[in-house]
Amino acid sequence: MTESLVYLNGRVIPASQASLKIYDAGVVLGATVTEMTRTFRHVLFRLDDHVARLFRSLKYTRMDIGLSPSELEAVSRELVEQNLKLIGPDEELGLIHFVTAGEFPVYAGSAAGAARTTPTVCLHTFPLPFELWAKKMRDGAHVVTPSIRHVPPQCFDPKMKYRSRMHYYLADHEARLVDPDAIALLLDLDGNVTETSGANFLIVERGTIVSPTLTNILPGISRQTVIELAGRLGIPFVERDIQVHSVMNADEAFLSSTPFCVMPVTKINGVAIGGGQPGPVYRRLLAAWNDVVGVDVAGQFAKHLPVAPERGEGTGG
Repeated sequence: MTESLVYLNGRVIPASQASLKIYDAGVVLGATVTEMTRTFRHVLFRLDDHVARLFRSLKYTRMDIGLSPSELEAVSRELVEQNLKLIGPDEELGLIHFVTAGEFPVYAGSAAGAARTTPTVCLHTFPLPFELWAKKMRDGAHVVTPSIRHVPPQCFDPKMKYRSRMHYYLADHEARLVDPDAIALLLDLDGNVTETSGANFLIVERGTIVSPTLTNILPGISRQTVIELAGRLGIPFVERDIQVHSVMNADEAFLSSTPFCVMPVTKINGVAIGGGQPGPVYRRLLAAWNDVVGVDVAGQFAKHLPVAPERGEGTGG
């Protein structure tokens, strides 16, 4: 079977030949910025927005990759076009961009700060694993607020999308001690709701979509799509600080993220949100998203739901 291709430092090579040095800054320091874009009907969605955000992150981290945004977009489309040949017509690809600060062979802390490095640039793809989110797309997700707090903006700006994610890793592990299927929803140091490890979080109060402020969250491309769709639908959208009390008493809640677009959240810390079912505002947004991309988004996930055993099957008598 032909394997997928990877773009790594100016070369397009088979995935099995792509690797990073053990002393790459992405490994040594976690110094990596990243993006993820997905396809709908094999067409990349809002690639220009993802690449633009990547370049803002690169400027913030002082990394120069030697490519313009338009050049990186061209590389992205060419790579996806090649790897689309390896999947079926009903499958979709996720495209990952990541850039590290380059090879960092001297473990000398700040003493090595003056060393010049060339960034490592990688693009790769993978078939979207719809089965991972299928049940949550149908029934809603359970978010749990762990003791781990979000990295405060005084450390680095959350508008940068990065891979230094130990706090997310620990938070998700803690949330799963409460519920193996839970998603960690991190709070800031003042107890305000921020985001999950892979999605923006929003609630609905009396017909208005409420988002945490951009002080503590990534301005997601999918979140921006929600804002635009809400405008078309006449649904008010506001930003303000949100606490757990507000979430528990909200009419609805949902996540927005590239792989699944919007996902209902029906429970927080074991307590049902609203009626404990995906709500009407969520459903209106999802229908509008379907119209934009020409795909039944929820339908893509529903095909991957576990098949219930037929009556009479099983080991019991």
